[in-house]
Amino acid sequence: MGFRRDGVGRDPSRRRLTPRLSVHDIAIDLGTANTLVFVGGRGIVVSEPSVVASDSLTGEVHAVGAEAEQMIGRTPATISAVRPLRHGVIADFEVTEEMLRYFIRKVLDRRRGHPRMIVCAPSGVTEVEKRAVEEASLAAGGARRVHLIEEPIAAAIGAGVAIGEPIGRMVVNVGGGTSEVAVISLGGMVLSRSIRVGGYEMDEAITQYLRREYQLAIGSQTAEAIKISIGTARPPESETATPVRGRHLITGLPTQVSLRSEEVREALKPPLDEILRTIRDTLEQTPPELAGDIARDGILLAGGGTLLRGFAELVAAETGMPVFSADSPLRCVAFGSGQALDHFDQLGSTTGMPRTLSTRD
Repeated sequence: MGFRRDGVGRDPSRRRLTPRLSVHDIAIDLGTANTLVFVGGRGIVVSEPSVVASDSLTGEVHAVGAEAEQMIGRTPATISAVRPLRHGVIADFEVTEEMLRYFIRKVLDRRRGHPRMIVCAPSGVTEVEKRAVEEASLAAGGARRVHLIEEPIAAAIGAGVAIGEPIGRMVVNVGGGTSEVAVISLGGMVLSRSIRVGGYEMDEAITQYLRREYQLAIGSQTAEAIKISIGTARPPESETATPVRGRHLITGLPTQVSLRSEEVREALKPPLDEILRTIRDTLEQTPPELAGDIARDGILLAGGGTLLRGFAELVAAETGMPVFSADSPLRCVAFGSGQALDHFDQLGSTTGMPRTLSTRD
């Protein structure tokens, strides 16, 4: 079964897990922006920002997740609140391990044994980056086995797509640090492209626009709030504006300006153009038979970046194809990873990441 014509797939939260799924097994969507943890038999039990606040002198962790995110840009000199992942891969191994340990201990009782674990990874990561994710997961959670699944595969499963059929499916997953475009058939990826452009690059584009046009310095959280409130990928029926407060680069004083939605759209154009270029390049390389399937069934959108107003309409206009959003773009990767736990031992032949690391390796 493909996509429903009303623009959404099947609701993954309504699916019943089979008895083969252990209640100890967990799946982790380890994202640049947010980390989600799926526990067998319980569903998604953790959804928090991928942020760690620690003491730069002693290394002591002060906060993780939502509490740590509130500290970004507001900490004293000795404490730093950082995102240990960049572009979907580990930038700081030790901090990532601490973050994973915090989330895993939050949902699992270690006295009940060692779980099997699935961790999502971008399709474009290197072997070294894969190994880093696996080793951090093993060290943090005491898992007996860790398997990686590529995000486009997990997103398709979570959106209710029957990926095992000999039918071409295109998935566009725009996350915080990466955007991935993949064509899936018979349970595997026929081709994929991954670029290190996502929601944070959109935020940075807004930040640079304000510095260039208004000599105004703002923080990353302010840029994200602007994107959410008045950001658009295509011209809306009516333009809006919002007040923006920051520090003037010349005077150094707190300053407020009025920012229009058309200005934000102009700022967002470069990263959006790069994502669209990747989609077009992938379509051009897709085998004709699979391209015909995609033209009939449409393109699936997943990831928080696709929630930008007008993004789906922009992709449809640029490709001339139907475009559908997953039921829960922010959670479908975690849902799909959780569903994949039921087929843990068969994942190697279908996800393109055949290595499964265990505590014995």
